Amino acid sequence: MIGRLGPTEIILILVVVFLLFGAKKLPDMARSLGKSARILKSEAKAMKEEGNTSTPPASGEQPPAQRTIQAAPGDVNSARPVNEPTDTTQR
Repeated sequence: MIGRLGPTEIILILVVVFLLFGAKKLPDMARSLGKSARILKSEAKAMKEEGNTSTPPASGEQPPAQRTIQAAPGDVNSARPVNEPTDTTQR
């Protein structure tokens, strides 16, 4: 029976977590965790799209506009521009 969690064990664990962190910090921790998950998801999606479009632009095309990554929808305080790598080597 070691390794199986029943309803009483889960409730006990939740009560201990609630007592350790308090009612004030739990919503903040959950919000921060959700924000981090959204950032990770958007970064992974951007990396995946970047890997698929690795062909150089044609001579007549303009370079893509600078991208901005937002931490959460509507959160303009934490938005930051992404610096694209440039090839500065001369041959």
